[in-house]
Amino acid sequence: MSDTAILLEVDGLCAGYGRSQVLFNVSLKIPPVGATAVLGRNGAGKSTLLKTLFGELTPIAGAIKFDGAAVQDEAAERRVRRGLGYVPQEHAIFAKLTVRENLLLGCIRQPDRSGIDYVLDFFPKLGQRLGQTAGTLSGGERKMLAIGRAVLGRPKLLMLDEPTEGVWVGVIEEIAERLRQLSREMAVILVEQHIELALDVAQYAYVIDRGHVALEGAAAAVKTDAELIRHLAP
Repeated sequence: MSDTAILLEVDGLCAGYGRSQVLFNVSLKIPPVGATAVLGRNGAGKSTLLKTLFGELTPIAGAIKFDGAAVQDEAAERRVRRGLGYVPQEHAIFAKLTVRENLLLGCIRQPDRSGIDYVLDFFPKLGQRLGQTAGTLSGGERKMLAIGRAVLGRPKLLMLDEPTEGVWVGVIEEIAERLRQLSREMAVILVEQHIELALDVAQYAYVIDRGHVALEGAAAAVKTDAELIRHLAP
């Protein structure tokens, strides 16, 4: 992958919480379009990676370059303005607000509100719930709302932490198909426990084990690699 084909470049990233280091010398490259899966067992450091990339956590060491700019010392708000979107695993919506109000907050920086129509076409179920309080939505609808609101910010890179967690099996494939569609329009980083789904959506994958990148490669190759199973086994 040439430098001109890299939107996000992470080099030697170390991060953690207080004195507890979670990530050790993590490096990765994300192209401007397409989905990249980040896989690993619970506690491997996947969510910590996304929080550090977004700016919620300050790196201990290492460099983060996004869209040509060094951002490892920037606040999350600045990274959002550069085009970094993030849907966390929890608390991704405003539960006491309606679906409509959540979406309006998503496009607060965009004078053109036509993006809401795009999201409602993208997730038709939300169009039937506009006046409903977000906290009363089903698990799948909450995930759709969180993704839709993030898309309204028109990110260059959208990071998703467990977008199908707690979602009824009948809705998972619908969300997966929407992620495939998004990955044809922008860069996507997908942290997902449904390994087969993640590798079907993504073109490239990184496997994190105990805070280190243990394995990486084309998603199709990783999917058939016995080493992957070993690193993801409980």
